[in-house]
Amino acid sequence: MKKILSTYLCVFVLVSLVSAQTPVDKGNFIEYTPGFYYNTIMNDIMNGLPEGFENQKFPKIFVANLDNKEFPNQIADYKTLWHSLPKSQGNTGTCWCYAATSFMESEVYRLHNVKTDLSEMFTVYWEYVERAEDFVNTRGETYFAQGSESNAIPKIWKKYGIVPESAYSGLLNNRKYHSHEEMEEEMIEYLNSVKESENWNIEEVLNSIKGILNSHMGTPPEMFVIDGVTYSPKSYLESYLKIRMNDYFSFMSTMMWPYYEKHELVEPDNWWHDDNYYNLPVEVFTNLLKEAVSNSYSVCICGDVSEPGHDRFSEVAVIPDFDIPAEYINEHSREKRLQDGSTTDDHCIHVVGYSEYNDETWFLIKDSGSGAFDGPNKGYRFYHEDYIRLKMMNFLMHKDTAKDILDKIIK
Repeated sequence: MKKILSTYLCVFVLVSLVSAQTPVDKGNFIEYTPGFYYNTIMNDIMNGLPEGFENQKFPKIFVANLDNKEFPNQIADYKTLWHSLPKSQGNTGTCWCYAATSFMESEVYRLHNVKTDLSEMFTVYWEYVERAEDFVNTRGETYFAQGSESNAIPKIWKKYGIVPESAYSGLLNNRKYHSHEEMEEEMIEYLNSVKESENWNIEEVLNSIKGILNSHMGTPPEMFVIDGVTYSPKSYLESYLKIRMNDYFSFMSTMMWPYYEKHELVEPDNWWHDDNYYNLPVEVFTNLLKEAVSNSYSVCICGDVSEPGHDRFSEVAVIPDFDIPAEYINEHSREKRLQDGSTTDDHCIHVVGYSEYNDETWFLIKDSGSGAFDGPNKGYRFYHEDYIRLKMMNFLMHKDTAKDILDKIIK
């Protein structure tokens, strides 16, 4: 009898252990339904969708089933920081600029109580020019595309300054939304011809690239008037916005490099191979974000959004346990995804609030991507802390948010 009871007990314990490890979350395939991107952005760019579009078949996508789950997916659930209203980046890969510009607008307000609407496309224009120059200097080895990193903002602004949206929108022909697809193709075709002919005349190349940009985006202003005062882009940054680009630092978390040192973010969009990313253990990295936002500092973050738990209709970003249970999210599981390419730096966003919900931290995200305009809270998403811990690759923030960490690293 004792042997039978012992056997039953062992079976019960084994079943309990297996049950405890069985994923609760489920995934399923759903039909992709056109949303803001097709119905609004492309409709504006193409002056109406092409004939037969309504009969087009879209592939199914695999998503986490988030039905019957409760999340803090209302802006009112969050302690929010001042930020400008969400904007769509249109049909462009310029999320890095939209997110970092929004971050800088919040910084101007935090520091000087001044509300601004800054031009994303002024920065994008000069980023293309800088990239073309590097293409010549590297004899065609520079990765030339629309994507970049959020810390391109300090790099560009220090050299060229910045202007308000009213001075340079980058939109022509009464368009409401940007599209850089044709412009990018034209620039790449030209640069490939330069490489093939080995015509590395830097002045000629830059003039040609500016000509392409001017025809698609307009020529950026050298002077403009705000409140009766004439500014150049640089004087506007220094005298009106009054924010110092050297006060902003980038952080990452990877086992590739030693912690608490500066290294390169190895990512194609870091095309200039910037090695000024301070590398932190993942828990320090995640807690740094929590402390910053809870102390009223917004943060620009970049990482991976191509996940089953990143849902455009519920607007939340979570890690389902069929991917990995929360207790196993650590530097090793994070690094595994960095190394196998399932985590990439494909989107930048702006953290503008936080919430403590059921003893877990959630972040209010301002997002310029088209999918962020499909749900009820247009231009916003709601990220669980585990999603940050596992899938976000880097932060851009004010130095005061990380003073203790920087003091240990910068001697």
